[in-house]
This record gives sequence, C-alpha cells and structure tokens, in this order.
Amino acid sequence: MDLCGDMLLREWRAMPGEVEATPFTIHLPHAARRFPFSPKAMWNADRLIGRFLTYPARAVRERGSFDFFHVVDHSYAQLVHVLPRARTGVYCHDIDTFRCLIDPAAEPRPAWFRAMASITLRGMESAAVVFHSTNVVREEIERAGLVPSSKLVKAPLGVSPGLDAAARDDVEARALLGPLGCRRYLLHVGSAIPRKRLDVLFETFGRLRAEFPELRLVQNGATLDAEQRAQVARCGIEEALFQPPERVSIEVLGALYRRAAAVLVTSDSEGFGIPVIEALACGSVVFASDIPVLREVGGGAVVHCRVGDPEHWAATLRAFLEGALAVPSREERIAQAAQYTWAKHARTIFEAYRSLGLSR
Repeated sequence: MDLCGDMLLREWRAMPGEVEATPFTIHLPHAARRFPFSPKAMWNADRLIGRFLTYPARAVRERGSFDFFHVVDHSYAQLVHVLPRARTGVYCHDIDTFRCLIDPAAEPRPAWFRAMASITLRGMESAAVVFHSTNVVREEIERAGLVPSSKLVKAPLGVSPGLDAAARDDVEARALLGPLGCRRYLLHVGSAIPRKRLDVLFETFGRLRAEFPELRLVQNGATLDAEQRAQVARCGIEEALFQPPERVSIEVLGALYRRAAAVLVTSDSEGFGIPVIEALACGSVVFASDIPVLREVGGGAVVHCRVGDPEHWAATLRAFLEGALAVPSREERIAQAAQYTWAKHARTIFEAYRSLGLSR
C-alpha cells in the first residue's frame, strides 16, 4: 500500500498550518533469508520477525514523537499494541487477512498464520478509529463484528496525478508498446494473487483470439507462476500476451489506460478496485466483475460481467469489439472517477483525527 501512504503524505504536506506529517517506514529484515533453506519459508520467517519484533521495536522508539499515528495498511495493525491506542488509527482496505478467523472452514490457514492474524485483528480492534474505502467493506466489518461501528470512518481512495484523459504524446509508452505495433489491446492491471482471477482473464482472451487474431492482451503488474504460465500456453495466447518488463511509471500507466481498447477487472473479491477509477479517469472503457464493491466504485460507468464466467466475459467483449454493445459515455466515465481524489481522502482522515482532539 505504498501508493496510499505516498498520496496521503503528499496531500497532508499540501495542508500547511493544519497538519505536519512525518512518515516512518519500516523495512522487512533480511535475517532468515541469509540461510540456505527454502526461499519461501525464509521469507515468511523474515516477515514474522519483522512484523512482531523489529517493526514494533521501531514503533516503540517513535511513539513519543507525534500527536497521532496512522497505520496505512491494516496488515500492520499489530503496531497498535505498542503505540498510544487512543491516538492511533488504522486503514482497513479489506477483511481478507481475517477471513481465516471469521470462517476457518472456508479459509483454512496454518496455525502460525491464524495466530498472526489474531494479534493483528486485536490491534485493529484497539485503534481509536478504523478507516475503510467502501460501504461494502464497512458492511463486512460490521457483519463479522470486527470493529464497533462507532469507530468506522469511510475514506475512499483516489486517482493519482497524471492519470487523466488529457491527450499527450506518450513517447515512453509508445516505445514500450512498440512490439504491439498498432494492434488493439485489452489491458489488465493488477497482481497475480488468486482473487484477481487471472485464470478468467486468460480463458476469456483465449476465447476471443480465434475471432480477433490481431487483438493483444497487455497485463501489467503480475509475476506469473508455473501454473499460470501453463494456462497461458493451453489457451494459445503466449504470442499475444505482453507484460511490460518493469514496473511502469504513473505517466506510462496512464498511457496504457488511454490507449487500451478496454480495461478488464476480473477479480472475484476487492476492497476497492483502484484500477477501476484509474481507468475511468483516463477515459477508458471498463469491464469489471459483477461484485458489490465494483458496482459501488464504478457506479453506472462500468460494464459488468458475471464473476468467474469466461464465456460471459468473452460474449460481452465480443459484442463490444464488434461495435454491437453500447457502453457508458466517455463523459460518464470521467465524471465517475472525478468523485475520487486523494485530497478528499487526506482531508477525511485528518478531520477524523481532529475530531478526537489530536491535531496540533
């Protein structure tokens, strides 16, 4: 959640005289990974060392230095245990971390993970205020009884500067997309974690390829595992799949959105779905899974497809690519995204702390 922290800091620094914001970032230690054992196991060991030893130790050193503390990501809510609870808030992006505690049969996890999640949850419960991005997340928190409703404050995320629909000569993006030539492409922005449903993305695109052989798929942000690479091969889309070689800049990301024939958000679960508003801000046509959170964020500016149903996705996109499907207007798309700004996000969080009498 580096983006959220960076944007919040940027906006607070644009509020001189009201708030003085200072970040303290805690980095993952590299202790266990020095040993020649399983890389994944050693990475998990370092994660445990960091979250429950070195991170709290750093927080202890800082707790007398500020009027209030804001934990940008609920995954680090265990820090509330060593910070002044009445002066600390946590941003809860979703409840995925806690599903193993809410419904252990549906979300089985090893004992060490459940113990970690339990400590983290108790930290979030102890915070003075808990922020969330959507009404859907609030309802999930309330339904699971994770935090009292009186502590909850809605603070939606925003669209980063540089992600807009203004036409410009995107030299860097043109160079990056050179291998595609002038071919149309569909764009997916996101990681390879299971809830992003890259399997639906690849299967959908595979179904479209026979009818649109010149169409390409650009996927930005995911490192594919062996199973996902095998699916790409089975779908016959290896030559048509393009992944930028490195993490792209905001400027290039904006160009990717603007140049795409459509942006696809195939997730089966999201806390907010920031690619939706980023794409809309750039004027892109967006197709997203029909889940409550993406309906809330995208409003009527998004075309929705059935969750986990590549056949329905392919049929809907086929109609669009053939010009037989009416989509929300460019003006509607841009107007929907305009509701979400980092300035509003920062102001809402600041006012919540001020209401507790914590500002300077």
